[in-house]
Amino acid sequence: MADTAVPTAVPTVVERSLRGFTGAGYDKGRPLLVQAAWFAVLNLVFVKWWFPARWRPAVLRAFGARIGQRVLIRQRVRVHWPWRLDIGDDVWIGEDAWLLNLERISIGSDACVSQGALLCTGSHQRLSPTFEFDNGPIRLEPGAWVAARAVVLRGVTVGRGAVVGAAAIAHRDIAPAEVVTARGVG
Repeated sequence: MADTAVPTAVPTVVERSLRGFTGAGYDKGRPLLVQAAWFAVLNLVFVKWWFPARWRPAVLRAFGARIGQRVLIRQRVRVHWPWRLDIGDDVWIGEDAWLLNLERISIGSDACVSQGALLCTGSHQRLSPTFEFDNGPIRLEPGAWVAARAVVLRGVTVGRGAVVGAAAIAHRDIAPAEVVTARGVG
């Protein structure tokens, strides 16, 4: 019998030249002075344990975020650009969550982003030698839960009442009420 090996595609190797990165087409959305002011407030006050949780929504609003009522944002939460953040009513965001919102993040009412979760709207074109941006917005529909240390990647919608379980990665849209878990996690 002859071997019937299935031919496999040879991956294309991209020679990176990061020196040539331009960030073409990406607009940070605010002037440099506003960006600098936000980073100062974020790192000197907003993330600190002693800064009252009830003041965090007001600070985000002052920098252009749209924040609903009764929103709880715990200590050490990082928000990259507040002006690209929409949060509904009765939302909880746990300690050490990171909202890396180069593009808009929308969080519906009664949603929860747990401790250490990452919502990352940024990426790069993997076949681009200069690694140009490939960003996309994230939407958490009402009642969604992104559990501890879970990751939601750019361009993903987490449906109404859906769960991205602890340490899971949502790299595609999650249907309403769907539960996505990490391998080996319940």
